[in-house]
Amino acid sequence: MSNEPPTPPANLPTEIVNTLNEATPEHLRDVASYAEALAEHKEREARLEEEVDDADVKERPDDLPDDVPAKATITIKEINDNRYYYWQWREGDSVTSKYKGPVNPDE
Repeated sequence: MSNEPPTPPANLPTEIVNTLNEATPEHLRDVASYAEALAEHKEREARLEEEVDDADVKERPDDLPDDVPAKATITIKEINDNRYYYWQWREGDSVTSKYKGPVNPDE
């Protein structure tokens, strides 16, 4: 291990580098843990957004419920071997779902 401090990535903003340089080892470990968890969360959100964008739209009725925006699409989710329709739409960085009903009305 070198006696020299590590070189920060070139694309890291100076303010962040300065803040990290002033942090205690304990805080740096907490920041590393948080940064890893946050990166995983953002990657998961991006994947979910892609899945919603690529989801098969099986039906698009004109009579949307009042609390479902016009941009919503209908997707099918399988839960415990049963298939259900859900409205899905984006609200900022998250995807919101609202139950519509079973795919097979007899279920």
